[in-house]
Amino acid sequence: MSDTRRRVKVYTLNEDRQWDDRGTGHVSSTYVEELKGMSLLVRAESDGSLLLESKINPNTAYQKQQDTLIVWSEAENYDLALSFQEKAGCDEIWEKICQVQGKDPSVEVTQDLIDESEEERFEEMPETSHLIDLPTCELNKLEEIADLVTSVLSSPIRREKLALALENEGYIKKLLQLFQACENLENTEGLHHLYEIIRGILFLNKATLFEVMFSDECIMDVVGCLEYDPALAQPKRHREFLTKTAKFKEVIPITDSELRQKIHQTYRVQYIQDIILPTPSVFEENFLSTLTSFIFFNKVEIVSMLQEDEKFLSEVFAQLTDEATDDDKRRELVNFFKEFCAFSQTLQPQNRDAFFKTLAKLGILPALEIVMGMDDLQVRSAATDIFSYLVEFSPSMVREFVMQEAQQSDDDILLINVVIEQMICDTDPELGGAVQLMGLLRTLIDPENMLATTNKTEKSEFLNFFYNHCMHVLTAPLLTNTSEDKCAKDFFLKHYRYSWSFVCTPSHSHSHSTPSSSISQDNIVGSNKNNTICPDNYQTAQLLALILELLTFCVEHHTYHIKNYIMNKDLLRRVLVLMNSKHTFLALCALRFMRRIIGLKDEFYNRYITKGNLFEPVINALLDNGTRYNLLNSAVIELFEFIRVEDIKSLTAHIVENFYKALESIEYVQTFKGLKTKYEQEKDRQNQKLNSNRFRRDAKALEEDEEMWFNEDEEEEGKAVVAPVEKSKPEDDFPDNYEKFMETKKAKESEDKENLPKRTSPGGFKFTFSHSASAANGTNSKSVVAQTPPATSNGSSSKTTNLATTVTATKSTYIQCLYCASHWARTINIISILKKLGTTVSHLYLNKYHALAVCRVLQLQKGYYHQVGYSICGV
Repeated sequence: MSDTRRRVKVYTLNEDRQWDDRGTGHVSSTYVEELKGMSLLVRAESDGSLLLESKINPNTAYQKQQDTLIVWSEAENYDLALSFQEKAGCDEIWEKICQVQGKDPSVEVTQDLIDESEEERFEEMPETSHLIDLPTCELNKLEEIADLVTSVLSSPIRREKLALALENEGYIKKLLQLFQACENLENTEGLHHLYEIIRGILFLNKATLFEVMFSDECIMDVVGCLEYDPALAQPKRHREFLTKTAKFKEVIPITDSELRQKIHQTYRVQYIQDIILPTPSVFEENFLSTLTSFIFFNKVEIVSMLQEDEKFLSEVFAQLTDEATDDDKRRELVNFFKEFCAFSQTLQPQNRDAFFKTLAKLGILPALEIVMGMDDLQVRSAATDIFSYLVEFSPSMVREFVMQEAQQSDDDILLINVVIEQMICDTDPELGGAVQLMGLLRTLIDPENMLATTNKTEKSEFLNFFYNHCMHVLTAPLLTNTSEDKCAKDFFLKHYRYSWSFVCTPSHSHSHSTPSSSISQDNIVGSNKNNTICPDNYQTAQLLALILELLTFCVEHHTYHIKNYIMNKDLLRRVLVLMNSKHTFLALCALRFMRRIIGLKDEFYNRYITKGNLFEPVINALLDNGTRYNLLNSAVIELFEFIRVEDIKSLTAHIVENFYKALESIEYVQTFKGLKTKYEQEKDRQNQKLNSNRFRRDAKALEEDEEMWFNEDEEEEGKAVVAPVEKSKPEDDFPDNYEKFMETKKAKESEDKENLPKRTSPGGFKFTFSHSASAANGTNSKSVVAQTPPATSNGSSSKTTNLATTVTATKSTYIQCLYCASHWARTINIISILKKLGTTVSHLYLNKYHALAVCRVLQLQKGYYHQVGYSICGV
């Protein structure tokens, strides 16, 4: 199977009448039991898999073309072709096919193509009438010949017969001799007939006839015949163009004469198909399918021959990168590579892969880096086309090159930065080249075509490289054109740190001195366009629009990297300066950039926007637009409608609190009223939640904490030290009502202020308890101070920090909570309730939650009073 004679490529014809490469392998002809006959088998040279298994049908028409091609049809609209590496292999398989069909191997077609509608009539024809009798090739017979050729085009059978007759009798060369005679005699009528004859022969769609017509000997006369279209008043000058205007330039001398002849032939045949022949009608579109195949296989052969000649390509690259090469020579070399890459597009993926790998190995990317920076516009344009072929083929190959290059070169000469600079410096008023380069950049930074392996992630590596080495070049025009001082080295107005909290550091004077979360609504009366720097030049505005389109793409696909860049450079503020542009398309680009950011619903972005007050230029643009119903108006309304529908609370609150007064007059949409409603609903929810949380804290959370403390106190601290229980005074010893209690409170107000709790250490408070009996007798109040032990060596308080201090009450008195004076009345009421229930209150426990233990009883159900009383009193 290693015999190169049998090495073939398998092609199938697709719906677009283009040949698809099915693979490369080795062909053989063997008997296949399942097919019950001799068959052509092609096994892939890579893994031995079966690429083709086709039975040699005795009635199938096989055609041999160009000495190395065998073409046939197996079913309707399913054509196959085998392209052999060597002529000897093609001849060998052709003999096998002819042997099965009982044909002479010298024929080029094994069977006549029979149309079903004429099959019955064909069978009735005598064998002597298989070929059409051609008139003698004379000047007076040209009209008859033209009528004959034109008449057979509607019949596939007659087309085949006429093709065989033309081939067997060498008729084409005789016709071309008549052309020369007619042209010498200026026989216009004869020349018009010859135009019809040659055009009809081309529509016979026979590869064997094409080989004769497109040979070096005949092709220029064929072109000459096609100049004399009867529909034209004057003949075209196609031959003059091909021989004088179109010059074949050998940038490096081609020593292979076969290759040179193939290049000439392909160019001229392509010219005939694209320029000379009229666009075929619906009924004629398949007449030239073989012509298309002829050109296709020629191009494949040219690329293969050039690719295999490494000496030739190496010499081309050497001259292209040589500084001594003059500009004219370098221009020719670049144009050669452009055509070379254009030819490669006819190759199938496998062949194209090998082609571009060969170019990469020889150094195409470093060469492009040199020529893309040249002043010659034509050279730069051709280099851009070559670069587009490479990016389209393998973006990963280009990315790998530029990342390796960054380790050895400065940022200014990196290939991607050269591409960005070419985009920025495009002199075309419509920026055609810049648009093309922007598309290539987007392909390169698109994470969707980046590879991820176990060892490395191309996405993270390349994006880190791009944002560190290239992003500043891309955004330079944007920052320059939105800066108040265009000559300043520092383009940035504010710097935001990407962290959990945003810190704003002003670094340049501007219309916004500091970012503010709110501005005076009275000041929002429209933007101040006269004081804002904005590009008025249409070409500059177009360039900035392209840059914003690329940045918007980054926001959608790069998340972390672009977020970090936007916040560090305060990029959104600079972009929103363009909302003041007189070019509406540029203002819309700026708005679209902000819309994409808000569309992410990222709270980091939201805080950045609100802290920087970045809605102001958008609202100013809306107000400046007035009542005009246009795209800008709709886009701004859609932005706020998105915020309302998605209920982005932080942005809703910021808009309503700072801008609603300016927007409430807009009533033709309900967007802003809807935002106000959302804002008020959220505010009500927050208030209800706050009140609910306070109640739960008083009613439930503190109860659980206190009971946990009681349990811990009993388990870990042991029994509390309890003084002998002294029977309480009668109930009237306690204040019976709140008024009575308040009188006592006022009398002791000055003393109580001195006894307010003071923090003695982390977690500890000082409390004072006064006994009313002592106060009534005019004696000094006895106070007990609860102190927290000092912190342990590890910085935390001891276990007793959270425990209460036991206070012994010698008499039944009212109890004052100095830590929570607002709960005095509640405390008194609880004590009264406990007394009425017969509970002896002999001692009380304090905790860190600013209340006496018995204060919790008020929140409990009545049936729980005694249980708490017993727990407290230890009864």
